[in-house]
Amino acid sequence: MLAKSTVTKHESQVTDKHMPQKIRIIGVPMDLGASRRGVDMGPSALRVAGLQARIKQLGHHVEDIGNVSVKQPEELSYGEKRAKYIAEITDACKDLGTAVQKSLEDGYLPLVLGGDHSIAAGSISGVAAHFRKEKKSIGCIWLDAHSDMNTPETSPSGNVHGMPLSAIMGYGTEELPDLFGFKPKIEPQNVVLVGVRDLDAHEKKFIKKLGVKALTMREIDERGMREVMSDALKYAMDDTDGIAVSLDMDFVDPSDAPGVGTPVRGGVTYREAHLAMEMIADSEAMVSMEIVEINPVIDEHNRTALLAVELALSGLGKKIL
Repeated sequence: MLAKSTVTKHESQVTDKHMPQKIRIIGVPMDLGASRRGVDMGPSALRVAGLQARIKQLGHHVEDIGNVSVKQPEELSYGEKRAKYIAEITDACKDLGTAVQKSLEDGYLPLVLGGDHSIAAGSISGVAAHFRKEKKSIGCIWLDAHSDMNTPETSPSGNVHGMPLSAIMGYGTEELPDLFGFKPKIEPQNVVLVGVRDLDAHEKKFIKKLGVKALTMREIDERGMREVMSDALKYAMDDTDGIAVSLDMDFVDPSDAPGVGTPVRGGVTYREAHLAMEMIADSEAMVSMEIVEINPVIDEHNRTALLAVELALSGLGKKIL
């Protein structure tokens, strides 16, 4: 089990349900959703950093099923300028969501390696579809400098990596919100943003309108990560059957994670990031994890991927003592 070995029967059942010992790694080498190239190499960077071997050292069974097929931008026209490459992104997200569903059905926790953050529309849709079959719902903790809550109508760039959370909640261009034939995938009151510090005017209004919980960097500064994550877990777990965790590495300050798609100064520290993941592990509620927006092109000796592996281990139950 990922939690303590000495647990009550009830706790054991929760751990077996939410934190399986079997982990399935799925890569998504996609940078179609971003303006800066390079995050398609994120899955390779994480593998080079020893992800699979280090998870195995925790005592878990791990398998890596390789990468979802993603088309290359060199062979494509970006199409709709308000949602660039939306058709190709949707195809990849559909394949990813199917792989995620199969992983959960097989008793594996899906660990998805991005790629840009547009892949979340596929991974989290797959998790939600799996739970929906059992008439259950999930929450989401979105660890990110950004809210990714634009739509084609509001996006200043047309880059889809700024839109996946809107799609997960049922908004935006119909392709992504309608994946697997239902929406929303998660109710807004069970979506929690942690560490946000770069929001545009529309996103600020949209967050308030939908009732999404946004725990900003100011809250972390004032209250500390422990209190903020306690609230995040409470909101995401309220009347749900598990939480999907979406970790954009720009959640962490660029001084510790320089190789990210869209770096923003003033992020969480190394230890704050670990505490966030450790508390997620302690909750025993995580049903999927994705790590996105690692760009080796602008990284320093794979520092960002190495840190991401450490954070994944904390999320999967690694403890200091």
